[in-house]
Amino acid sequence: MTTPLPACCSPFDDAWPFPVALPGTCLISTRFDPARLEPDDFSRLGLAPPPGVAKRQAEHLAGRACAHQALHRLTGRGVVVGSDSDRVPCWPAGTLGAITHGKGWAGALVGHAPHWQALGLDVEYLIPLARADRLAGEIFSPGELAAYQAGDAQQRSLQATLAFSAKESLFKALFPLVRRRFWFHDAELIEQGGGLIRLRLLRELAPEWPAGRQLCGQYARLGEHLLSLVAEPAA
Repeated sequence: MTTPLPACCSPFDDAWPFPVALPGTCLISTRFDPARLEPDDFSRLGLAPPPGVAKRQAEHLAGRACAHQALHRLTGRGVVVGSDSDRVPCWPAGTLGAITHGKGWAGALVGHAPHWQALGLDVEYLIPLARADRLAGEIFSPGELAAYQAGDAQQRSLQATLAFSAKESLFKALFPLVRRRFWFHDAELIEQGGGLIRLRLLRELAPEWPAGRQLCGQYARLGEHLLSLVAEPAA
């Protein structure tokens, strides 16, 4: 079955915005407008509306609709993606992925488990400079902070957004595996450029995820949004 398109969402987009394609994956995105949310949007997708205001409901619906469509494209079978007690999406057997949304944009990245052991995806609206400077001590490790403070205004805004988003993608990729909370200071962004990033863990999360372990990712500008992913191939 094809995915019913919620009234609040633009047509699904399967464009790949990153510099390097990932085999065995599918990325689906949409733009959404909470003001256009209709009462039957959830029932047509087989979902119950979450508690909260229209904005919260629309972003949840848009993300789940993207996940349903991505699974349909990848496997030929669309499945409604629920969440477990840790609020981690429950992907069908043989698949994994991540869902993200922010400021009217939502997307889902889904992959075949034989190809990938971890996938994380995050979108952020560009952080204004004043807020970026206020949050810098929370976002950056001590090693990252000096480089951030040396940048000009435009660089600092983009760097704070990229570090925030990349570490959110890292969390979404690894938490389903380690089931252990970790924070912005537990990893650092050690390389970036040309849409590619590399992160290093600063703390052991599990025996197979020790301090010093590095993971690769990518990023892309989408207007005033910044999108990042972290992808770790299957062992």
